[in-house]
Amino acid sequence: MINLQNINLTGANLTGAILNGANLQGATLRNATLGGADLHEVILNNADLHHADLHGTGLRNANLANADLTGADLSGADLTGANLSSANLQDAILRNVVLVGADLTSANLQNVILSNAILHWANLHNANLKSAILRNADLTGANLNGADLTDAILDNIIK
Repeated sequence: MINLQNINLTGANLTGAILNGANLQGATLRNATLGGADLHEVILNNADLHHADLHGTGLRNANLANADLTGADLSGADLTGANLSSANLQDAILRNVVLVGADLTSANLQNVILSNAILHWANLHNANLKSAILRNADLTGANLNGADLTDAILDNIIK
């Protein structure tokens, strides 16, 4: 396993990088470009991914608990089975993202764009979805108990 714990990669270009299973706990990846990277089972808990470009990134079974993804672009990313509990995704772009079975317990998803997202069996217990856009999102089997959907746009969602 690659150990990059607490590394500072601010603004780094890691487009297409293969870092499966790497330990990036507490890493700083502010404004980093990781488009199309393979980050399956990576450890990114407590990482700073503020405004990072993660479009099309593979993050299956990744640990992003308590990570700061404020304003990040995760469009088209695969977060199947990922742990995003208590993560901050405020203002993030998650168009066409796959979050099947993901844990978003107590995550901050205020003002996120989740248009066309697939959230089958995702756990959104106590998540903050204030003013989130979930247009055409598929929430089949998702747990929304305690989630705050105040002013959220829920046009054409699948439940």
